Amino acid sequence: MSPKRFAGRRILVTGASRGIGAAAARRFAAEGADVAIVARTVAEHDHLAGSLAETAEAMRRFGGSVAMIAADLADENDRARIAPSAVAELGGPIDVLVNNAAAAMYSPLIDFRLKRRRLTFEVNVHAPLDLVQAVAPSMAERGEGWIINVSSGTARPIENSSMAIYGASKAALNRLTHGLAVELAGTGVRVNTVEPRAAVMSEGAAALIGDTVRADQIESMEEMVEAIVALGDCPADFTAHNCVSLDLIGEMGLTVHALDGTPLSRVTN
Repeated sequence: MSPKRFAGRRILVTGASRGIGAAAARRFAAEGADVAIVARTVAEHDHLAGSLAETAEAMRRFGGSVAMIAADLADENDRARIAPSAVAELGGPIDVLVNNAAAAMYSPLIDFRLKRRRLTFEVNVHAPLDLVQAVAPSMAERGEGWIINVSSGTARPIENSSMAIYGASKAALNRLTHGLAVELAGTGVRVNTVEPRAAVMSEGAAALIGDTVRADQIESMEEMVEAIVALGDCPADFTAHNCVSLDLIGEMGLTVHALDGTPLSRVTN
């Protein structure tokens, strides 16, 4: 692996104030990319650690351009300016789009409020598709591009009805991903999803389910990011896949790296 394999590429990552998005943005920056990071939290969240400013500070030491874009993915007008802002601030079209931002609200279906259902689908389905529609045409015109949609194992039926709305939104995202990949076949634009095999203990996940998850049900942030980064540099014929993080790492024989790009280990499980 080249330590600067993403040099010259412009990458857009949503949900990058903390968690998987922030970690992926740092890793892309460490490997030479110019990165636009998107979230609502610019400086401080009311109860969670992490912000765009903190992510940007960690990224800038690698020397590339960093663009901070404050936006609410639930607002269609707000998200409409994300791609144009990223292009303007990074100085050219987007090469890699990582749709990571998600609304995760869990509640029994019998009293799951309509407002929350709409919000879930706005952030988890409509926002990713809007951003793809904004960046994919220029990717296809240039004959190369990578779209990575972060999904979830809850897209498949599980014995937890409170996750059904969230899972349904991720199932919709998986289906849209396949449809986009088919539609863009032959253009050089790869479209894939990746989901963690086990829980990734981001700040939000720790606050939501931290006390209920055993150590053997957790995968590291670095492992999840390794899978995302692999899909940001996959060959043209690797498209329309719904990938699972640790499975993808094993299948590709990848070495897991720290967020600064230094090697950690090889995953064999």
